[in-house]
Amino acid sequence: MSFNELLFDFVTLWVTVDPVGTMPLYLSVTKDMTVAARKRAALRATLIAFLLLAAFLYLGQYLLEAMRIEMISFQIAGGIVLFLFALTMIFDRSSTHQASADAGHDVAIFPLAMPSIATPGALLAVVVLTDNNTHSLFQETLTCMVLALVLVATLVLMLLSSRIMQLIGPSGANVLSRVMGMILAAAAVQMVYSALHGTLGPG
Repeated sequence: MSFNELLFDFVTLWVTVDPVGTMPLYLSVTKDMTVAARKRAALRATLIAFLLLAAFLYLGQYLLEAMRIEMISFQIAGGIVLFLFALTMIFDRSSTHQASADAGHDVAIFPLAMPSIATPGALLAVVVLTDNNTHSLFQETLTCMVLALVLVATLVLMLLSSRIMQLIGPSGANVLSRVMGMILAAAAVQMVYSALHGTLGPG
């Protein structure tokens, strides 16, 4: 596997995971937590996302083929899920987060690990980048290492975002959350649009 191929994998995974784009959402869903709780949420979300993406990387294609699900169908479903989640960010109210916390909702799993870090686009990307018909187990493992590097960068950015929270305050986090919701909604529509035109990936 050449350096250019690894670089292509890195860029593809960076774009689909979007470590920078995860920061506004992380700030929004953890704004009422203590600093220690925010760090634990970031660590757990990154680990869960890695396990999920790694599982898809090695087994996703086999699973889809066994269920006779085409990649295009998977992309459309992922786009719809991402769009619905984006709507909850856009029309969110402060009481919604509080109710979720009271109910024991774990933000590290949803929405941080999925669909924010392990986005539908990222799940699709790891399957496409490691086509079992053309890639060996060693090549898939190299791609998995690249994935781990991207997720480490995501974790670092989330941990640093606590300082940003001190600067922008809760109101700023609310604004960022809604702006990010609009961007996610547009990305979700683009995924579905690309799939309807027979193109794999975010488009």
